[in-house]
Amino acid sequence: MSEAPAKRSDSVPTADLTAVPRTHYGRWLGALAVVAFLCWLAYSLAHAAIDWGVVRHYLTMGVLLKGLLLTLVLTVVGMVLGVALGVVVAMMRLSRNPVTSGVGWLYVWVFRGTPVYLQLLAWFNIGLLFPYIWLPGLGGARTVDLVTPFVAAAIGLGLNQGAYTSEVVRAGILSIDEGQTEAAQALGMSRLRTMRKIVLPQAMRVILPPIGNETIGMLKTTSLASAIGVSEILSEAQHIYFVNNRIMELLIVCAIWYLAAVSVLSAVQYYLERHFAKGSSSRSLPDTPLQRLRKVINQKKAVS
Repeated sequence: MSEAPAKRSDSVPTADLTAVPRTHYGRWLGALAVVAFLCWLAYSLAHAAIDWGVVRHYLTMGVLLKGLLLTLVLTVVGMVLGVALGVVVAMMRLSRNPVTSGVGWLYVWVFRGTPVYLQLLAWFNIGLLFPYIWLPGLGGARTVDLVTPFVAAAIGLGLNQGAYTSEVVRAGILSIDEGQTEAAQALGMSRLRTMRKIVLPQAMRVILPPIGNETIGMLKTTSLASAIGVSEILSEAQHIYFVNNRIMELLIVCAIWYLAAVSVLSAVQYYLERHFAKGSSSRSLPDTPLQRLRKVINQKKAVS
């Protein structure tokens, strides 16, 4: 039999070893490159041919604020219509009735397959196809009097958004285990009540993130409404810089207000996701900024 090799007597005890952190040269070089780029960008903007006084002047101009308000209203109306239609169409797509499911699929196919710009123009010119609209019990009216530019924009954006939202809602519903529905039906709950009380509250964790992205996208898509005469913020800015030729200054003003609105919407999305994630035990909820601030204050009090 072969003898086992003897242990080396010069081995160093583990307690005497010193852990040396690894130097990540790539990270430092990447960070330096990013800082250098940001410094160059700040220097370029500071010395560019931009009159920042003009930016400050137009930042709170009444016409632009009115356009911003119209942008926000159009975003809310379009999203409310889109979410309502999206839920209905998602239910239609999941229906066992082939006619209902087919109509839902056709709606999604048409409105996802054509550009938003085209749809806005079509709704704005709908009077060419239907000069008069007859409402039972209310009488008739000319289409051009009813479908104003704002109404056409709201309908066009809402219907287009409904097609995309329906797929988001359908994906959220399909993510819930079928056993949830079977258990609810075993308890005698109707299909509608099961969907409203059991499935949708759980599916909101999957639905909310893409809906939040769609809302932010809707805010920016409203700029296309200027093609049919809706005076949102970007359209109002264009009317101004066509006269004074302060193009970049007015575009920077619009960018500031868009970023501010997107920041507010992102914060709302964050807290909504926290609310609907309370029932999930797969991961802990992240602290809100207010909770983080309280923790820092409590830690400082404990140290002192």
